[in-house]
Amino acid sequence: MMTIALLDAFAAAWNRHDIDALMAFMTDDCVFDGSAGPLACGTRYEGRAAVRAGYAAVWQTFPDARWNNPTHFIAGDRGVSQWTFTGTRADGSSIEVQGCDIFTFRGDKIVVKDSLRKQRG
Repeated sequence: MMTIALLDAFAAAWNRHDIDALMAFMTDDCVFDGSAGPLACGTRYEGRAAVRAGYAAVWQTFPDARWNNPTHFIAGDRGVSQWTFTGTRADGSSIEVQGCDIFTFRGDKIVVKDSLRKQRG
């Protein structure tokens, strides 16, 4: 079963920019819905190779990306992590926004990570 401790470890792996650790939390048929993109769901990455590339793209866009003060809850095979995202783009512009990940779990693995964040404007 997924636990708060495992979600804490997942969040810590994001802040270390540790792609191998992140992928250890994911199922083989995993899906990542990024917070930005052309679709209503953002950008969808399906399968381990695509999800890995999608995760890496976040750090390419924001080399100093951090998900600060994460908090989590789990209800059965679903869960949520809330955080404050900070990062700097290559052009020097910075971002600080609140967001969350909505998860679907299978046992102690993540099947779906749906990332949502506020849009300042």
